[in-house]
Amino acid sequence: MENSFPADPACVVNCVRYGRDGSRRDLTLDEISDVLAVDDGSFVWVGLYEPEEALLDKLQEEFDLHDLAVEDAHHAHQRPKIEAYGNSLFIAVHTAQALDGKVSFGETHMFVGTRYLVTVRHGTSLSYSTVRARCEREPELLALGPTYGLYAVLDYIVDNYMPIVDEFRDQLNDLEQDIFAESFSKQTVRKLYELKRELTRLRLAVAPMQDITGQLTRVHTQMVGEEMRLYFRDVFDHTLRVNDATDTLREMLTAAMSVNLALVTVAQGEVVKRLAGWAGLLAAPTLVASWYGMNFEHMPEVGGRYSYGILIGVTAAIVGGLFILLRRARWI
Repeated sequence: MENSFPADPACVVNCVRYGRDGSRRDLTLDEISDVLAVDDGSFVWVGLYEPEEALLDKLQEEFDLHDLAVEDAHHAHQRPKIEAYGNSLFIAVHTAQALDGKVSFGETHMFVGTRYLVTVRHGTSLSYSTVRARCEREPELLALGPTYGLYAVLDYIVDNYMPIVDEFRDQLNDLEQDIFAESFSKQTVRKLYELKRELTRLRLAVAPMQDITGQLTRVHTQMVGEEMRLYFRDVFDHTLRVNDATDTLREMLTAAMSVNLALVTVAQGEVVKRLAGWAGLLAAPTLVASWYGMNFEHMPEVGGRYSYGILIGVTAAIVGGLFILLRRARWI
């Protein structure tokens, strides 16, 4: 017995049939199987946001989705991957969005068949309404089927990575001023660490996209026609560019942290040098005073009338000479 939904729940963002000519018609979930039963070249695109399990079970029934794919879509926190189940694909990717200087991550799970595309968003993720609007403005490309919708979604996700990398680059440029500042700040080190941590998380989202787009162009040729492979290669190139930019930034951050540590070490060395210089100046009069503070009767100049003045003059000369030498050596 089929599960019936009298009204599509709020988590159903869109449920649309696209004809071969690019025409659009809104559907209810119960109408999906009826549309797919007629082989007229149309396809169905369903967009969901954090759906309930009952709704996914309903879609499994309408699209005849594989149990393992639906099980993965039930839960977020999937690793990015692409799996083939007969004549359908299940794709999981990570999405990213910059919020208040930090990156918030979400996931999008996609079911792709010869006549359907289902996108399931979890967590932080921008709406794909702009993607659908872009596709609807290009009916001749939309006629290529659900793989064009898949390309548009993946291209949108990858394009949203680049502004985050650019924002990280701007933050690093701002931190360079603090790195070379005269005074050491623990806050600068903390910001560098947090920036590298966020960048590493972004790389974990970007890197698997190369494998996913690569498989779509080389492996799953029964699903992706020759015309569409060119588009997925373009997404692959964008992914490579983002990944290279991410790696470069990570290397720069590592270098910035090393430079910051080196500068702190140099500053500490300068402080130690100055302390050692002043200690050397104090050592000379201390040594002379300790000699003449001993209770011996026969010491040079102890009984002389001008011995005290001579001793002060000699001590001052020694200290002055040391001061000049240390000053030239930049120890004080």
